[in-house]
Amino acid sequence: MSTTSYLYIAQVIVAAALIGAVLLQVRGGGLGGIFGQPDTVFRTRRGLEKTLLQLTVVLVVLFIALAILTVRLSS
Repeated sequence: MSTTSYLYIAQVIVAAALIGAVLLQVRGGGLGGIFGQPDTVFRTRRGLEKTLLQLTVVLVVLFIALAILTVRLSS
């Protein structure tokens, strides 16, 4: 297998992990708005939510780097 094949496989794995990380994130205020909680309240990300956000950013950077590297090596 060539180097670009390994890069393609790595890119698919990172893409799947990125999709999973995005789907696991809590969006907006959740169900709190249904029960009368205002959804405009400022809150900070803590614990697992903060770690998941940081993981998502790392995966995005890694995905873009792999895509650029794949294009550079394939041409």
